[in-house]
Amino acid sequence: MAETKNQTFAFSDKKRTDSDHLDGDNLITVKKQMLSSASTWEDPAAALAAARHEFGEHGGVNMSIEASATFTVMEPETLSRMFAGELGPDRDFFIYSRHFNPTVLNLSRQMAALEGTEAAYCASSGMAAISSVLLHLVSSGDHVFASTALYGGTHALMTHFLPRACNITTTFVDVDDLEAVRNAIVHGRTKVLYFESIANPTLKVANIPELCRIAHDKGIKVVVDNTFAPMVVSPARLGADVVVHSISKFISGGADIIAGAVCGSAGLVNSMMDLQQGPLMILGPTMNAKVAFELSERIPHLALRMKEHCHRALVFATRMKKLGLKVIYPGLENHPQHTLLKSFANKDYGYGGLVCVDMETEERANRLMHYLQNSTQFGFMAVSLGYYETLLSCSGSSTSSEMNTQEKELAGISPGLVRISVGYIGTLEQKWSQLEKALSRMQNSGSSNKY
Repeated sequence: MAETKNQTFAFSDKKRTDSDHLDGDNLITVKKQMLSSASTWEDPAAALAAARHEFGEHGGVNMSIEASATFTVMEPETLSRMFAGELGPDRDFFIYSRHFNPTVLNLSRQMAALEGTEAAYCASSGMAAISSVLLHLVSSGDHVFASTALYGGTHALMTHFLPRACNITTTFVDVDDLEAVRNAIVHGRTKVLYFESIANPTLKVANIPELCRIAHDKGIKVVVDNTFAPMVVSPARLGADVVVHSISKFISGGADIIAGAVCGSAGLVNSMMDLQQGPLMILGPTMNAKVAFELSERIPHLALRMKEHCHRALVFATRMKKLGLKVIYPGLENHPQHTLLKSFANKDYGYGGLVCVDMETEERANRLMHYLQNSTQFGFMAVSLGYYETLLSCSGSSTSSEMNTQEKELAGISPGLVRISVGYIGTLEQKWSQLEKALSRMQNSGSSNKY
């Protein structure tokens, strides 16, 4: 794909002044430059703390919202230089907010710090980020191979939309089977390996380092959806070329915003914003600056939230397993990829904030969710995840309903699989008591003692 002439737009810290040099009296500009983006990556929380802090226009500790759709210039020839790629956001020159916006750019720097990538840019939704990346890396006639266990919307994009609209085909493989992954590569056509760090909804953990080695040996790009594991896993540090997110989930935390992000190299991000061929520019999946401001204020406490989500998930999973429920959670030692996840998870962040309980049938799954919501107020029956309240859904009939019966079987999605996004509201023991009461009522209401 064509790339913009200036390859530093996505992460540079320079700011424009009248003379193109810093004025000693320009205190706000000096402040912004002093707190430049971190050049090294450590713990995700440490990387976020080291990233450039954007102050407000009048010295506020929070950045100002740049809500303008279009931007003015001082001289007419400047505009043509901007469209030619000679001047850009690296020197505080902005054209139009569908391209680069200062407020969205600040959130993007935070996302790059979070994932340990050179750059990032944010989009209007997780699916906008995913589809833009695929359309950028894959052309008509090319091939993708992807995990059988994927979010239903992503599966539908690859199964139905891309073949029909773009002549792009996908082979779905069990990424646990590394030999099957090798065999799925179509020489000369396969351009991307796509999978989720922790799969939705089965909670399978991908062997990111080994999958990246297999793909890179064949010159194939690796795209990893890390929506289920921000802070917990850092795919780019394990070899992934691109990391995508639905920011709507854990990163937002409020179940009130739809947003996505693409994290990768500066060259990738800038080429995706290219004025002539960049999908994040041309297709228009633009993030609103007011949304970017809201999200930038939530990321600083993401580490605290993730630790509590993950802590409670482990406690509830451990206790439910002792009660005899069929529990799926990567933090349990009996999970098939527990040791794998432990080997590359970021220290002290746990094993994820989602737990699955396999009730075997949809009827029993629905009955459990009914008691959890309507009898004991443990959580809400709703899709999505990462909310401070616990959210419950039967994946096969909701977020994975785009998949047919055979596809769900291949992905390991049982008809009775209940996905629980563990919240952190209330005390842990208060919420456990509610869960226990729901299980007890369900047990007592049936003709047998089986959950």
